[in-house]
Amino acid sequence: MPVSDVIIIGAGAAGLMCAISAAENGRSVLVLDHANKAGKKILISGGGRCNFTNMYTEPGNYLSQNPHFCKSALKRYTQWDFIAEVDKAGLPWHEKKLGQLFSDNKSEAILNMLLTRCDELGVSITLNTAIKSISKQDDELFALNCEQAEYQCESLVIATGAMSFPTMGATDFGHRIAKQFGLKVTATTPGLVPFTFDAKEKQQFEGLSGVSMDSEISCGKQSFRENILFTHKGLSGPAVLQISSYWQPGETITVKCLPELDLFETLKQQQQESPNKHLLNILKLHFPERVIEKFCVELDLNQPLQQYKHSHLQDIADRFQHWQFIPSGTEGYKKAEVTLGGVDTDEISSKTFEAKKVKGLFFIGEVLDVTGHLGGFNFQWAWASGHCCGKAV
Repeated sequence: MPVSDVIIIGAGAAGLMCAISAAENGRSVLVLDHANKAGKKILISGGGRCNFTNMYTEPGNYLSQNPHFCKSALKRYTQWDFIAEVDKAGLPWHEKKLGQLFSDNKSEAILNMLLTRCDELGVSITLNTAIKSISKQDDELFALNCEQAEYQCESLVIATGAMSFPTMGATDFGHRIAKQFGLKVTATTPGLVPFTFDAKEKQQFEGLSGVSMDSEISCGKQSFRENILFTHKGLSGPAVLQISSYWQPGETITVKCLPELDLFETLKQQQQESPNKHLLNILKLHFPERVIEKFCVELDLNQPLQQYKHSHLQDIADRFQHWQFIPSGTEGYKKAEVTLGGVDTDEISSKTFEAKKVKGLFFIGEVLDVTGHLGGFNFQWAWASGHCCGKAV
């Protein structure tokens, strides 16, 4: 039975980064993955352009039951370290907005950079490999029983991701392995995921699918400013995906469309300056007509401004800038970009990513209870956790 220094399960962003880091340290590395291609989620990320990191990465961009856990790795392998690797490979990139860095070429360029480095370092990558069981031997080697072969290793790294994008083969395999070895796994839910409307809202906003608006969206004390996007089922767009990671079922979402505009003050001013202008025409300066129709479905807006009391104008302004609804739910793991929760960070060393209870067993990337905001932060967590773990295995 072949014995490797390190076996990494998962040929995604964290797994490949860990393989490179470990091989640079002189370790023999085998990467196993059940998919037919390495880095499938890398390929589809950023609309096929790969939002590979964020210039403004800091611990506050991550959710975890232990907000301090991510600090060590993010400090030891920063966004600038990964940018340097991209530059070294001669790959052009650009900032889209808010520090989000994208490849000028397709996502495949970033994946090929990682695979080329693995190849240069002698990392073996075996795909189409289903793992039937994992056990730890008396001699402290891990034994992996796969359909086609059996493997042994000194250090075993779980870099399997979690349940988001099941169509890409995502499963809870990593969480099951953690539980098998007696490690706690926190509750998991879909994160960075679109909301669904209840029947009432779905009927009210029918026909707005594809409409996007700059908005500030909040839930409790958390808020994000980006676009919202109406869908056939509810609401998506960057601001919605961000706030979804903080939302709990039953909580109210508040949306302020066009947050730079004080709509009530604008309407009052227009009423004073141009009392004979029709309210609908003023609203059309700021919102598409079909949006106005849906937000003010039962109101008569086709009157001169002078016909409306301030209380009426306030009501209309609030419909756009203090719109509140309770989502019926989310679109679930099939549309979620990440999984919230995961292997409890109290079980894991923040420096080496080794399980405190199980010598030689490591967990990195999304499988852990560390989830980044939208915008390249989850990739940076993959690079950082993978790199730091690779130095330790």
